[in-house]
Amino acid sequence: MSKIGIMGGTFDPIHNGHLMLGDQAYREYGLNQVWYMPSGTPPHKRNHHVTEGAMRLAMTELAVKEHEGFLCSDFEISRNGNTYTAQTLGLLREEYPEHTFYFIIGADSLYEIESWYEPARVLAQAVILVAGREYDKANRSMDSQIAHLSSLYDSDIRILHCEEMDISSAQLRQMIANGQSIEAFVPQKVADYIQAHGLYQEAEA
Repeated sequence: MSKIGIMGGTFDPIHNGHLMLGDQAYREYGLNQVWYMPSGTPPHKRNHHVTEGAMRLAMTELAVKEHEGFLCSDFEISRNGNTYTAQTLGLLREEYPEHTFYFIIGADSLYEIESWYEPARVLAQAVILVAGREYDKANRSMDSQIAHLSSLYDSDIRILHCEEMDISSAQLRQMIANGQSIEAFVPQKVADYIQAHGLYQEAEA
């Protein structure tokens, strides 16, 4: 039985913070692999332009290529229509019954997860690994939130002891539009790909 971490996200673009989180999960919980899985059509991102899937997949592949235990997966991107985490985890369990899945999230997602599509299914189908830092907009501590979700949904939620990098893909897109270098925040091959394809040149509304 293999332990597989799932790092989902739009990855528009993928950055070093995503890689740090996956690396901590890989090492701290002895995972066999971490699958980086760019989302197909993310329902919660309908109000802003999302770079086409093939390009986000290509950037993810470049970012994870030389990391031990990391794999880029097109499992979500190859599906049609909106892709929901609850469905993805269900399909993964059907296709790979020999694996135990560990779903890796940032602190913000732990507080927002009850607003997701079918949160009970998400929390039932994988061990949740959450980056252990307090979330500014939270109305309760992380320990209280974990206790709340664990008792309500009978879920297995564990903390990842790493700092989340204080950068977001949205900030990086803005920096590129402003002509600033993002090389400190993304793998060099990703920076080169963005430049070669002229991505994120226009500021978002």
